[in-house]
Amino acid sequence: MSKRVAVVSGSNKGIGLEVVRVLCRLFDGDVFLTARDTGRGQQAVQRLHQEQLKPHFHQLDIDDLQSIRNLRAFMLEKYGGIDVLVNNAGIAFKVADTTPFGNQAEVTMATNFFGTRDMCTELLPIIKPHGRVVNVSSMAGTGALHKCSPELQKKFRSSTITEEELVELMKKFVEDAKNGVHPQQGWPSHAYGVTKLGVTVLSKIHARRLSKERAADKILLNACCPGWVKTDMAGPNAPGTAEEGAVTLVYLALLPEGAEGPHGELVKDKTVQEW
Repeated sequence: MSKRVAVVSGSNKGIGLEVVRVLCRLFDGDVFLTARDTGRGQQAVQRLHQEQLKPHFHQLDIDDLQSIRNLRAFMLEKYGGIDVLVNNAGIAFKVADTTPFGNQAEVTMATNFFGTRDMCTELLPIIKPHGRVVNVSSMAGTGALHKCSPELQKKFRSSTITEEELVELMKKFVEDAKNGVHPQQGWPSHAYGVTKLGVTVLSKIHARRLSKERAADKILLNACCPGWVKTDMAGPNAPGTAEEGAVTLVYLALLPEGAEGPHGELVKDKTVQEW
């Protein structure tokens, strides 16, 4: 039986780093810290080594399909797949950023939604039986949903929405934002929120597919909100710590083998949220 392995994307700092730190203590197997920048990733690994923890490093840029495929090939060859996947990597523009909204929408969507989708497309097929997948979303996605037009809300809440339909909606948001007509088309003026709305719905779609196509493998996949915590991305005014932000991610990553849920849910503070 091959050794167990956990992979955390975007984990050289912030919440991702805290997740790696805790998994190194609690997970029965190898833990991979990943980062776009190899130097920064190696530095983070060295810091954890000084704490007597033993993470491994693999370069990973979720905006680069070849980088994802390199990780996939490595995990298949060395471990026969992946046991725990935490899709943590993401970006957000600062509130004061003067980049035009359409550009913000395009850049944020490319990483938060399409990068996460590429990770799932490439890596879900190699998740091992009883595997756990955690997609980091946000309650900002729920807030964006509530600000969408009733027509869009109905589409996003549909239990039969397909991945292809969701992709078209995400593309349309970017197109509408770039054309300056997103409010008239029923979208909120919150690019980050819409990208995370997409991540939550994508998680529900993939969970349904796993239940249908790989029911015997008992894989659990969820979206989660770490809460507003102090990180480079969220800023210094956030009330929570990165350690607190990691709690729900680790909880979902380490759901015991016999657990039947949560699955296909949005989870915050270890609690399933209404959608």
